[in-house]
Amino acid sequence: MLEEKNTGEGKVLLLAGGGKVYTDIAARFVRSERALEDIVASPYNKAIVENILRSGHRAACEFDYFIFGVEGYSRVTETQLVRKRLASYLIKSGRAELNGRRKFSVVFPPSVRDFAAEVTLPDGRSVTVTPHVLADMTRQWYDAGLEHGLPEEDLRYLKPQATEFKAIIGMNAHALLDWFGIRCCMNAQHEIRDLAWKMLRLCKKAAPDLFAEAGPNCVQLGYCPENARQNPACAGKFPPRDEAMRLLRSWRKQS
Repeated sequence: MLEEKNTGEGKVLLLAGGGKVYTDIAARFVRSERALEDIVASPYNKAIVENILRSGHRAACEFDYFIFGVEGYSRVTETQLVRKRLASYLIKSGRAELNGRRKFSVVFPPSVRDFAAEVTLPDGRSVTVTPHVLADMTRQWYDAGLEHGLPEEDLRYLKPQATEFKAIIGMNAHALLDWFGIRCCMNAQHEIRDLAWKMLRLCKKAAPDLFAEAGPNCVQLGYCPENARQNPACAGKFPPRDEAMRLLRSWRKQS
């Protein structure tokens, strides 16, 4: 049976992370001559975490780790997601091996869900095809291959990129801050941006001091590093990098 979902409806759960912040301990350890037991026993110091984030010395943030459960996103987003190499991924197998219990799930962007196009078949006939028809044809072909005894690891080559993926994702706070900077940006593809913002909201709730100023690069830096590629929706909110540098150089000359 074909199960259809819309982009933007994906679910994200925070499985672990937050509560106790270890960035504080890691930062103390580097600078303090006190015994390790004393450092660990010291009360949490928010100011230390804030200083680490402001200074850009984020190595200490790598000792705070967050684990997410994700479902309802497409293989398109999976491909973009795993480009972040400083992370751990455990992605559910694309082979059923569950006696037919695994659903043939696809995720469609609303912009193309209702689009119909006329295509020509090999025999010369013309038919009108919608995303639903395309996906269901693939499902039927896939099911027929299973019944014929073909290996599922080979049949899945023909699955669409709209196929849903489910995963466990692990990232430390340093990697997350970098990832949010890129994937929360308005220039990011809309589905992975949806994933990034849902992860960010969970992180802000679980560890507000670590992620107080997290978000797209323009929020973290105060300017847009995209320069000429700045999204039109952001124009006027943050200056492009070149303009920000020009203003800074002008200020230096005057001071």
